[in-house]
Amino acid sequence: MDFLVPLYPWTKSFHIVSVIAWMAGLFYLPRLFVYHAETAPPGSETSPIFKTMERRLLRAIMNPAMIATYVFGSLLLLTPGVVHWSDGWIWSKLAFVGLLTWFHHWCGWKRKALEADRDQTSGRTYRIMNEVPTVAVLAIVIFVVVKPF
Repeated sequence: MDFLVPLYPWTKSFHIVSVIAWMAGLFYLPRLFVYHAETAPPGSETSPIFKTMERRLLRAIMNPAMIATYVFGSLLLLTPGVVHWSDGWIWSKLAFVGLLTWFHHWCGWKRKALEADRDQTSGRTYRIMNEVPTVAVLAIVIFVVVKPF
């Protein structure tokens, strides 16, 4: 895997850009859910607009960004000298990446429920869930930059 070493700055750059795009979607989609749940009941004039926005955000931005994050992140993990698997920070980071992945899929499940007009989740619940990516990205950045253990 030595061929990855000279590509490290490029790989890291594309990983960061992918994470930014993914996080933007993870922050925005639950906010759309709040507005959808609170202002666009099934059959309303605005409900189809929210459904379209949510579907396009998830499929056109979030899914490709998550895949790119995983691809470039995996390449970073395979680059010699980048990760020492005996360090605790990498395992903690990966646990929070797992949380973000779960949240991404939870959003996908909720989007389908909203699209089918069978979602009963309150706007308040969506507001609370909107904090999950904030907490996760804060932890991830601290683990990667500070490497506390």
